[in-house]
Amino acid sequence: MLSRTAENLYWMARHIERAENTARLLDATYHSLLMPGHNQESPNAPSWEVPLISMGLIEHFYELFTQLTPENILQYLVTSSDNQSSIFSSLAAARENARTVRGAITSEMWESINSTWLEFKDMSDLQLNPSQVGKLFDRVKRRSHVFRGVTVGTALHDEAYHFIRLGSFMERADNTARILDVKYHILLPTIDDIGGAVDYYQWGALLKSVSAFEAYRKIYRDVIDAQKVAELLILRMNMPRSLHACLDEIDGILNIMITLNNYEARRLSGEIHAKLHYGQIKTIIKRGLHEYLSEFINDMALLSTEINRSFFAINHDWFSDRPYFS
Repeated sequence: MLSRTAENLYWMARHIERAENTARLLDATYHSLLMPGHNQESPNAPSWEVPLISMGLIEHFYELFTQLTPENILQYLVTSSDNQSSIFSSLAAARENARTVRGAITSEMWESINSTWLEFKDMSDLQLNPSQVGKLFDRVKRRSHVFRGVTVGTALHDEAYHFIRLGSFMERADNTARILDVKYHILLPTIDDIGGAVDYYQWGALLKSVSAFEAYRKIYRDVIDAQKVAELLILRMNMPRSLHACLDEIDGILNIMITLNNYEARRLSGEIHAKLHYGQIKTIIKRGLHEYLSEFINDMALLSTEINRSFFAINHDWFSDRPYFS
């Protein structure tokens, strides 16, 4: 497969996953503002910083906006063409990637992406009301689910399929790690809140943002506990958005595609996977969850760079998008 084709398939999947992840994070943030104990009268409440911090975009946001308001954040993360990680930009990039490799994807996959873009292409003109964005986020998530289902159900499981799945799980792993790290490192409650209603609702919002609330209930059958949430989202291999589950997929895909040229990418993924496969939550917490997740994000950045070098960096500059790992 040509490196340019592989690159476009990989980034097509990453951009779709990124749009969904952004919608999930914003939806969870909005609902957290409605929780008991939140100061509704403060438009600059720290909660609205969470998506920006999680995505590593806080500095870029303040280059474009002077005030941290719900309206500005929604404009920046949903409709802005100046932010390459906004939902609008992610969907636009995914559609362009798909158009470039139209012959490498099925007609159903193209129709799914193209119809999504046609539905959202006028998004940049919308004036979003913070109290009415829930339906928009649900539409983005549903569209991503449809594309994923169409891909699994119609695409030949060949090299192209592997690059699509590789892009999806690389993006998903980074997103889960960032969301969990922000919760621990930025949003730790005061001593009075630990174990209380505010803490419960915050952890519940986190679980819902990665579709893990019901899974938590089925596995632990207990009140929401921070350590168990971390275990679920890091180590549980049967939780679809956990770090372990993502690395299972990434490592398996790279193992299928291994050659002498990409051995280093396979080695790095195997090393990250082994830490998750044999890790214990007590050891992680004792070391420090923030330190553990920071190392994971850095390791994934190295793996992302190595995937670029191994598969895409052949006679062209592959970066048509600002790396999400930066």
